[in-house]
Amino acid sequence: MTAEALPAELRRAIVQLARTPRLLVACDYDGTLAPIVEDPEKARPQPESVHALRSLAGLHETTTAVISGRALRDLATMSRLPAEVHLVGSHGSEFDIGFVHSLNGPARELHTRIEAELERLVDGAEGVHLEVKPASIAVHYRRAEQAIADRVAEAVRTGPCTWDGVQVTEGKAVIELAVVQTDKGHALDVLRHQIGATAAIFVGDDVTDEKAFARLSGPDLGVKVGGGETLAQFRIDDTPAVATMLAFLLEERRNWLYGEQATPIERLTMLANERSVALLTPEARVTWLCHPEPDSAAVFADLLGGPSAGHLSITPERGGLPLGQRYLPGTMTVETRWSGLLVTDYLEHYAQPHRTDLIRTITGSSRAIVEFAPRPEFGQVPVKLVRNENGLRVVGTSDPMALHSPGVDWEISSDGMHDTARAIVSPNGQPVLLELRCGTDDLAPDPIPEPERKNRANLYWTEWLGSLRFPEVERELVIRSALTLRGLCHSETGGIMAAATTSLPEEIGGIRNWDYRYCWLRDGALTAKALVSLGSTAEAEAFLNWVHGVLATVPGPERLHPLYTLAGTGLGPEAVIDTLPGYAGSRPVRVGNLANQQVQLDVFGPVVDLVAALSLARGKLTDDDWKMTNAMAEAVARRWEEPDHGIWEERHRPRHHVYSKVMCWLTIDRAITLAETYGRQPNPEWHALRDKIATDILTKGWNDEVKSFTTAYDGTDLDAASLFVGLSGLLDPSDERFASTVTAIEAELRSGSTVYRYHRDDGLPGNEGGFHLCAAWMIEAYLMCGRRTEAEDLFAQMVDCAGPTGLLPEEYDPIAERSLGNHPQAYSHLGLIRCAQLLSGEKPL
Repeated sequence: MTAEALPAELRRAIVQLARTPRLLVACDYDGTLAPIVEDPEKARPQPESVHALRSLAGLHETTTAVISGRALRDLATMSRLPAEVHLVGSHGSEFDIGFVHSLNGPARELHTRIEAELERLVDGAEGVHLEVKPASIAVHYRRAEQAIADRVAEAVRTGPCTWDGVQVTEGKAVIELAVVQTDKGHALDVLRHQIGATAAIFVGDDVTDEKAFARLSGPDLGVKVGGGETLAQFRIDDTPAVATMLAFLLEERRNWLYGEQATPIERLTMLANERSVALLTPEARVTWLCHPEPDSAAVFADLLGGPSAGHLSITPERGGLPLGQRYLPGTMTVETRWSGLLVTDYLEHYAQPHRTDLIRTITGSSRAIVEFAPRPEFGQVPVKLVRNENGLRVVGTSDPMALHSPGVDWEISSDGMHDTARAIVSPNGQPVLLELRCGTDDLAPDPIPEPERKNRANLYWTEWLGSLRFPEVERELVIRSALTLRGLCHSETGGIMAAATTSLPEEIGGIRNWDYRYCWLRDGALTAKALVSLGSTAEAEAFLNWVHGVLATVPGPERLHPLYTLAGTGLGPEAVIDTLPGYAGSRPVRVGNLANQQVQLDVFGPVVDLVAALSLARGKLTDDDWKMTNAMAEAVARRWEEPDHGIWEERHRPRHHVYSKVMCWLTIDRAITLAETYGRQPNPEWHALRDKIATDILTKGWNDEVKSFTTAYDGTDLDAASLFVGLSGLLDPSDERFASTVTAIEAELRSGSTVYRYHRDDGLPGNEGGFHLCAAWMIEAYLMCGRRTEAEDLFAQMVDCAGPTGLLPEEYDPIAERSLGNHPQAYSHLGLIRCAQLLSGEKPL
């Protein structure tokens, strides 16, 4: 029996139940785990049910229990359930976990009296037997003739059942008389309270199980086995169906807690068209795609929730790992190759503004399996798929969506909430075309042939690259980094994403999972400056226009938030998608970013620095950019003396961060330079302010105890960002204090191939990896101190961390030797570009 045989509504309910933070799975024994048999001593549980219960019990925040009318001793002997499964006997009066009732004197006397009276009543009644338990006695009459059974049952009901202090529970051909409270519902409550369950499922077949069903509420689930009236919401047929249901629950729970085998982050490859992004696994599964914008809800969130969270997969029918995956040189088009099969992917570059069009072609001689599982709004919206001669339409979404797939014969299945389509295709020399069209349900053929659209998209990227200049050191990797940064740019708004994803963890299984799909003033400015240094100014022009638009929405420049949506609007509250288990079980999955509400006084510096770099590249300073420079300088003048949350957005109390002060100094320094270079009139107070900030940093930021500039004025902890005392030009690189700071940060924060941000308590549990950006700063610092060998060595190790298609996420764990953090990360790629330029002897802007 497969899970599809279970009622669709039950499957849907189990999918939701499996996503509760702390789950209690409880069930009856006879008639539920084990079939009802003539001889109760031969009632053995279904092996599949035992396996499922054991496996469920082994999962994080999951407890399993069997609550039976049998005596605890007999239940343990008969069921042979593993120790991981809690056993509760005698309808809840016997627990295996420290709740066994110790009978007091009166209760023991009553137990003895009941036993004596029942022995008298059943004496000579063939087929009737007594089961004496520590706190109760059960009268079984299933094997007795009907007349004898009726006579004994009546005598028991009118006799000892009426005595004071006797708790009566009737089941199928059994009456149990207890001298303590005995109630499966009460037992369920005890277990729930002990583990703090946020939801429970109870499965049972007997009338005694109704007391447990009666205690269920809210997200709880009750499942009745067999016929008869019941309070349970759902019903299944028999014990094999119980095994199937438990196995289905196990699969859903495991997937939610841990996800499928997570693809190493650096092996994920990005598709981009300057408006949308998508991520591919090395096996050509589209694992991440958001629509209508990159910072919108996901259509495919397999990356954070496994296959049930949405994907579009293509695999050879015969299986096997791919032989390789690569970008077509100088483009954002990706090829994944197996023997006899080639999948080519790209995002349509010239689609209409409201559209996200993903193009996939399958060529070769081998048959392939295609699976389409759209899950809009992070899988929280039920969807149906409707076949059409040209493909599939997705029904149930607020925004139309279709999969143009001419000639593909789809089979559609449902999990009760979402449809999934599957097909086997045979290219046989004729390409199979799949076009996912988000923003329209039009399934008509595109008037432009697909090969022409691909060539047009590829030409866009190669022509752009042709206008740039690249360093000789790691030239191809720098080209890929440039394309990646350009892909993170949003051409319609000018905003620039910090990374393409949300919630890829800084620690596997940890909570340091953030949403980076937005535009930070700092990150965007640094990204645009990196592209200016390569010879491309369009991104900087667009980004500064974006900043102008944001400035128009705030009462004063000093009130700028650190980040905004790609459209330049404020973010909503940070929220958690609790229906997704997270990458490799790393929860929570977050949307939005609480850093939006922080004070980060360093953000003005990178913007003015970008204005300076762009003005140098184009040979002039525009009036609008000079106006922006004045606005940023004004913001610094008003707030530089305040504490802030710093570049790393610590969710802790504000401090006087050295890096933030340095960036305030840099804002004024670059403003003065711009005025002097382009004949503008500077604010007469800027020179004195620049000197005042510098003196403040050099006096309060330096710590004699650690021989280094520290994180902030109030401590001795170190921070890689404090290297900017020298990197910014505030302190001459030949100054002993800078060399000492480099050595101190190297000793404290460098670990092999990476450099950590800091090692202090930042108010969050868990750890994180080293940041590629921090490694890039260290490389630059080494070069400034004349330590070229160390710089080259660290750069080589940074390069080795890149994935097979040349992409870098945010962090690297040198102990586990794995990548961490959102991917691909602009910080990492702009750092790599700058290091390659410096090592090539260039002096980037």
